[in-house]
Amino acid sequence: MDDFFRFDGDYARTPEGWGSWQQLLMVTSFVVAMVFFAVYFGMKYRHEEEAKKLFVLKVTAIVIDVVELTRIIALVFGGGNGPEALLYYLPLFLCSFQFISIPVAAFGKGKIREAATDFLFLFGILGAIAGTYGAGQNYGAYPVWSFHNVFSTITHTMSGFAGLYVAIVGLLTLKVKNIKWVVAILFGFAIVAYIVDITIDYNYMFLMRGDGTPYDIFYNLVNGNRILYPLTVMFLFMLYMAAVYGTAYAIPSFRKQAFEREPATQAN
Repeated sequence: MDDFFRFDGDYARTPEGWGSWQQLLMVTSFVVAMVFFAVYFGMKYRHEEEAKKLFVLKVTAIVIDVVELTRIIALVFGGGNGPEALLYYLPLFLCSFQFISIPVAAFGKGKIREAATDFLFLFGILGAIAGTYGAGQNYGAYPVWSFHNVFSTITHTMSGFAGLYVAIVGLLTLKVKNIKWVVAILFGFAIVAYIVDITIDYNYMFLMRGDGTPYDIFYNLVNGNRILYPLTVMFLFMLYMAAVYGTAYAIPSFRKQAFEREPATQAN
């Protein structure tokens, strides 16, 4: 238990490492719970009024931000760091964007909420899987049962829950007219992340290097080129979005909703 709350890296046991049975067991347990609760609450409120559907999302938004704030305070001040360490805990990883997109999807209005909901679906589920099963840098640095990894797994799978829930409960639209806003959100975050990365020599959104994640494949492919590598990462995101939208639009009911035009407003 001492290792769980240790923030200085001086662990009594060696980190089990990425791909260990301990990592797979913990992550899979959380992912199974994520899917179960998303399906349960999604089906329970699917035919309810929108306010009830949004209530689950609002609770999720509040809880996930409280958990993340607790994690940041513990890691920054519990580890003996000063306030300047906050620069390394900004919500600028793809997984971290959901600390913003979930509240906007839950409390926002109109097109802003629709775009945030689509973004949440696209990258909440992706982040939940990639940020848990693929987090090679975390499991190589910290034991599986540690504050870092447990809290990280909780927030990642909560994001995945929210992304899956909005699809099942019927809040997801994936409207064609909102694609540009989803792309704008993604590139807006990426530009800020890139600027911060080159300013403080960090690796938000893994735009600088792979750091033990599957991004290493593409980092090595372009020999770590500081321009080609981040462009490759963004290209992969766009390919992923195209695949998801293409799959959704292949479903007739979804396609009809996505291309549906809003009625024109008539002047009095």
